[in-house]
Amino acid sequence: MGWTVRDIPDLKTRTAVVTGANSGLGYVTALELARRGAHVVLACRDQRRGQAALDRLLGEVPEAEAELRLLDLADLASVRTFAGDWGGRRLDILVNNAGLMAIPRSRTADGFETQFGVNHLGHFALTGLLLESLLAAPAGRVVTVSSMLHWMANIDLRDLNAERKYGRWLAYGRSKTANLLFTHELARRLRGTTVVAAAVHPGYARTELQAKGPRMAGSALQERAAALLNRLMASPPEVGAAPTLFAATAPDVAPDSFTGPGILGRRTPRGGPGASRRAPWTRDDAIAERLWHASEELTGVRYPGRA
Repeated sequence: MGWTVRDIPDLKTRTAVVTGANSGLGYVTALELARRGAHVVLACRDQRRGQAALDRLLGEVPEAEAELRLLDLADLASVRTFAGDWGGRRLDILVNNAGLMAIPRSRTADGFETQFGVNHLGHFALTGLLLESLLAAPAGRVVTVSSMLHWMANIDLRDLNAERKYGRWLAYGRSKTANLLFTHELARRLRGTTVVAAAVHPGYARTELQAKGPRMAGSALQERAAALLNRLMASPPEVGAAPTLFAATAPDVAPDSFTGPGILGRRTPRGGPGASRRAPWTRDDAIAERLWHASEELTGVRYPGRA
């Protein structure tokens, strides 16, 4: 048998932050970490939905140590407030899970193309601002959720904010490539420390992600089609969240690894998460470093003591 959530070790004394924990993969991730004893912070954009998720989690695991903190990755002021309120206390696990997929062109509060701004820049800034807290942990983990759809596109360093050309799927693919390049460069910068940076993908998991883009575009037909495909083909969120939980808690997770579920996101006879193929451009040292420096300039966040 492969790895399952039953293999998650005792996480008492550990603290975890999960972005986008109000639903889908993020909720399952927060739930299972809390079930194993971690103090879990549900980092959510919306107070009402976040509170509903926290109430649901405490209903499923009454003894859980969990709390809600507001975080809007589309607004760097919110990211800075979240990190400032953290106060430098130790952080063992940071799960960069929240994201948007294939939405109409829009801009974040800071003027970034929204998919790039939320999926990459928001998490880049958050990780950098919490890095000292992660380094204070005996064995910190940064797990960033990418996608197999990163294969659709490499990033364009000359047009990171899609000012020349915007396609909603192109922008999504580029943002997911950015997640992998971020992990690649972060892992390099963390060599010799106790923190491991790893990336994962959920396969084709049944979440709200698929319907949000069509809903924002006002296409009821596409929204219904997404719902039908979810019912027919997508795996449950529990399967999609397994790679994240593995990367966050399993021993000997390799830096810069890329973990996914079984074939097409479904359980295989052996079950469990495993290594996934990734596009060669996601291991390009020069591009990863250039994206890193561009991300520092765009967000104003400099990582402490890492070069």
